[in-house]
Amino acid sequence: MYSEKMKTARKENGVSVNNPQAKLLSDYLTELLETNKTTNLTAIKDPDEAIIKHIADCAVCINDIPQGADLLDVGSGAGLPAFPFAILRPDISVTALDSTGKKIEFIRSTAEKLGINNLKTISARAETLANNRSYRQRYTVVSARAVARLNVLSELCLPFLKVGGVFLSMKSRLADEELSEALSGIGTLGGKPREVKKFTLVGGENEERCLIIIDKRCDTPPQFPRAYARISSKPL
Repeated sequence: MYSEKMKTARKENGVSVNNPQAKLLSDYLTELLETNKTTNLTAIKDPDEAIIKHIADCAVCINDIPQGADLLDVGSGAGLPAFPFAILRPDISVTALDSTGKKIEFIRSTAEKLGINNLKTISARAETLANNRSYRQRYTVVSARAVARLNVLSELCLPFLKVGGVFLSMKSRLADEELSEALSGIGTLGGKPREVKKFTLVGGENEERCLIIIDKRCDTPPQFPRAYARISSKPL
């Protein structure tokens, strides 16, 4: 339904997308907006707005994902950026993690319906799962979009990364401020900021966005992550 608008939005924002990918993105957006009528998945209800603020916002980050990555999307919500990543980068494996069961069920059922085989789901709390040896320091990439401030988010995400992996934190214009307050904690958790990429989404209100790229340089100490109440009340 939205395939041509998808291709136009991607081109305007510097992202290449072929016809099958545009159709899959369109089909995902159709499922999202239809399901959203009865289940609260997103505050954005207008398709044109969703194409820019959801799909394009995620798509501009795909070139920062290494080839063949095993990626965990923390706090995936309705599948953003998990769906755009999986659709536009068929070479990677994407796992969507969220603690809300109805959101994970939407992602699982929609991926199955659309035949997106490189997208899996886990329903769990990040701070609990990261202390499970099967998931701790397992992934080569961890992504997060609109989940929490970086000083909290880093403790939820960095423990999942292998040494040598990369954390992609998708933020708004306040990225510099958030990075400054999170620097000490990032180092404690084994990370080191590499770059802050700033860009403007073309279309709609031409909103400013940032991508904070953090490398995992050494193992996360075993006492992290802590319980969420502790993380949020006393960030590192």
